[in-house]
Amino acid sequence: MRRSKNGPEPSARGNFTPPPRGAAPAPVPGPDSTAAPSSSGGRFSPRNWRVPTRLNAILLIPVIVGLVMGGFQVKSSIDTWREAEDAENTARLVRASLSYADALYQERDSTAAPLLSGQGQDNATVVAARKKTDEAADAFDEAAQNMPQKAGLERRLTLFRDGEGGLQTLRAGAYTSSKLTGVKTEEGYTQIAHPLTEFANELGLGTGNITSYGRTVYAIELTKAALSLQRSIGMHLLIKPGPGLSSFASQKVALSSYAYLEGIAVEEYVGGGTEADAAKLDTAKKQIQAEGAALAKEAAAKNPNYVPPPSNPVDMVSSLAQLPSMDQSAREALGKDGITAENWWAVNTLKYNAYRQIETDLADTAVDEAASIADTAKRDAFIVGAAVVVALLLAFILAGAVARQMSRSMRQLRNAAFGIAEQRLPMLVDQLSRTDPGRVDTRVAPIPINTKDEIGEVARAFDQVHREAVRLASEQALLRGNINAIFTNLSRRNQSLIEGQLTLITDLENNEADPDQLENLFRLDHLATRMRRNGENLLVLAGEEPGRRWDQPVPLVDVLRAASSEVEQYERVELSGVPEAEIHGRAVTDLVHLLAELLENATTFSSPQTKVRVTATRLPDGRIMIEIHDKGIGLTAEDFADINHKLANPPTVDAAISQRMGLFVVGRLSDRHGIRVQLRPSGEQAGTTSLVMLPDAITHGGGGEHQPDRDEFTVSQIIPEQNYGGENFNNGLPMRTAAELGFDDSRYSEVPDDIRELDPVGRSLMREERRAALESQNGGEPAALQGPNPSYTDAFDAPQSAPQTGYDNGRSGFPEQQPASYDQQTSYEEAQQAPYEEQRQTAYEEPKRPAYDEPYFAQNGGLPQSDTFSPGGGYPEPSYTEPVQEEPAAVHAAAPETFSGFEERRYQDDWPQPESYQNGYPDQYAPEAESVQAADVSERDRVGFERPGPAPASVGHELTDA
Repeated sequence: MRRSKNGPEPSARGNFTPPPRGAAPAPVPGPDSTAAPSSSGGRFSPRNWRVPTRLNAILLIPVIVGLVMGGFQVKSSIDTWREAEDAENTARLVRASLSYADALYQERDSTAAPLLSGQGQDNATVVAARKKTDEAADAFDEAAQNMPQKAGLERRLTLFRDGEGGLQTLRAGAYTSSKLTGVKTEEGYTQIAHPLTEFANELGLGTGNITSYGRTVYAIELTKAALSLQRSIGMHLLIKPGPGLSSFASQKVALSSYAYLEGIAVEEYVGGGTEADAAKLDTAKKQIQAEGAALAKEAAAKNPNYVPPPSNPVDMVSSLAQLPSMDQSAREALGKDGITAENWWAVNTLKYNAYRQIETDLADTAVDEAASIADTAKRDAFIVGAAVVVALLLAFILAGAVARQMSRSMRQLRNAAFGIAEQRLPMLVDQLSRTDPGRVDTRVAPIPINTKDEIGEVARAFDQVHREAVRLASEQALLRGNINAIFTNLSRRNQSLIEGQLTLITDLENNEADPDQLENLFRLDHLATRMRRNGENLLVLAGEEPGRRWDQPVPLVDVLRAASSEVEQYERVELSGVPEAEIHGRAVTDLVHLLAELLENATTFSSPQTKVRVTATRLPDGRIMIEIHDKGIGLTAEDFADINHKLANPPTVDAAISQRMGLFVVGRLSDRHGIRVQLRPSGEQAGTTSLVMLPDAITHGGGGEHQPDRDEFTVSQIIPEQNYGGENFNNGLPMRTAAELGFDDSRYSEVPDDIRELDPVGRSLMREERRAALESQNGGEPAALQGPNPSYTDAFDAPQSAPQTGYDNGRSGFPEQQPASYDQQTSYEEAQQAPYEEQRQTAYEEPKRPAYDEPYFAQNGGLPQSDTFSPGGGYPEPSYTEPVQEEPAAVHAAAPETFSGFEERRYQDDWPQPESYQNGYPDQYAPEAESVQAADVSERDRVGFERPGPAPASVGHELTDA
């Protein structure tokens, strides 16, 4: 991952540098592609509903809205109906209360003359008046039973009931000097009748302005009450004033006051009422004058000595209020002016009856209007309710018919699309991957939907997509097969030469005693190792696996040291805080390759005087996070986001990959094993920190966490020294999670429990052992030879003792035993004898098909995956059986001392050859060895399409839970 020396433009951050901003395509409006994919939700999430369910939900929404709105309308009509009924009952109660109050006034006024004259309570006039009052009371009680439950009405009724109880006592002592004087009798009747007049203020619906109408009724009622008091007091003064001068004076003052109150009440009536109400009062006044004149004329005809009353009733009140004394002579003097008890009663009764008529008309109008509104509201409530129900039923039936037709078309389109996606297209792609495209029938049968709506247009568009997919599959079958073959063959040719070079360098290192010369050989070894890694990058581009693998777990510290030994400036790499853990043997090679790319990038773009620190920590969930921290030039926030997105989502192979191959390789290698790689700023210091999260499926063992070194920054803050004895330096502190250590897990989906099949790997750390052995022989350690891992002290005197496997002859399906040293490997010319068809060893016995409960599309661009890793970038691959190899006795005899990190640990430094398939034809080509000849004409068109075969027909599908 070094910066290209011959590139057209220097890179700012090695192979991780994104393309120049000027060359970036214009952004396309849409959702942020770098954001973590949103969760699909649960089974009952609306986004996972079936189309019929969604259509029904769409229909249900307007139905519910219609029901709610119609319900509101019906409720409004019902509320209006109830309010109108309440207003009608209130108006009836007001009318009854006015009648009751009028009866009390009539009883008080009409009984004044007989009781004051001493005729007693058995007088016919008294009995008749009290009987009418009792009848009015019964009518009021009946109306009160239907009274609405309103606070104002209940309060007024309570006040009236409190005063009504004293009516019988008032009657028993009315107008008697021993019990109740005339003044007290008049005030007693007023206290009982006044709460009844206040019910008029509760008139409501149907009477126009509620407040003004109630005021009008109350004003005319108050006018009538004031006039009634004037009539009663005047009769008292004209028949029997007093008793006593104080009572006489009070009666005259009260007469004047109630006359004034009558005038105020009349003005209130005119001001609060309508023009019709005012006209009605004027008509009543004219009628009073006419009737008074008629009565006076009639009386004059009967009695020639009859003196008519004054034409203006106000003059009568003024004269009576100025009565000089209680003597009979004073009253007789008034009689000469026509102011007698009979004239007083007649004139005021005419006025009283006129006011009573206006009051009755207003009360009847309120009752009639409220009753009319109640009937109308009742009728409207039934009509609105029926209309809402009928409209909703019609809308639901029509919408249901349309939705059913749409659902039927959508279901037909869905079934046809799934038939193409799961049966016809996979079968065709599988045939193209195994057969010459010219021999495959690529005709496309259209979806049987002939409508001209949007669904029919989608069907036609899907047919076109189907045809284009078949055409592209045919072209890609030719293109991808040729490109993969070119990459694979070129890479393995180069690696064959590099392996020979490494073998020669290893022999020279083993036979060299001069430290300076040995250091030069080590540098040459490093250069060759980097060349080999570059060749392995080409294999990754082709989707193949490297041919080297371990079949035993390797300690994590050995993996880190092996990775650091593959970079040019290895002496700058410093390991610290590495927990006791082992890496799955089949992941070692790719992990070493991945870490080497990151280490080379860190050393290349940081100052040569700084160290590149490598730490590791085990998380509570069993994963291990490796941190590579440098103090280099750093990156911008946009570059970090772009790189992390590419690491989480490895791009496809294109021409731009050659300019940033390291980024592609790291992403592909991490994707193989479920490893997660992220880049972060180094916090307060300059530089970049690479975070490598190892899943627990490829790690073994564990050594606990350790206290971090506060002098040097790392994201995880791990101590620089590692206790390999298993002692825990965490001082009982809780283990921190990945989020606390700065790693963002939100951009990844869940790692499956059964990790995909791991690919093989290769080379050990014997250079460090050889260096340590020479240093111990020379009695010191040269400064130039200080490696990243000074803790290795065991001598590695016989590197040949590491057992290796040779090239497979391609015939038996198992690798043959080969001597361990690199110089005894099978030569390129001998390997050329292995024919391609013999190497494949395919047996078409039972096709391997993906079950419906497996994910149909993978995360790497929608391509299918199997449960195990396959080198074709996520495509299924037949599993290989690792051969158990017998270690030659000669090898053990030649190497009595071996490096403890590799004791009883075997690795294969060769290309693995597949054994015969056990589960039918393979999903794609097996890895090609360098000795394989070019494919013949019948095989060259085959590509790695990952459809292992058509899925069985089914009415359901895993994606839709159908």
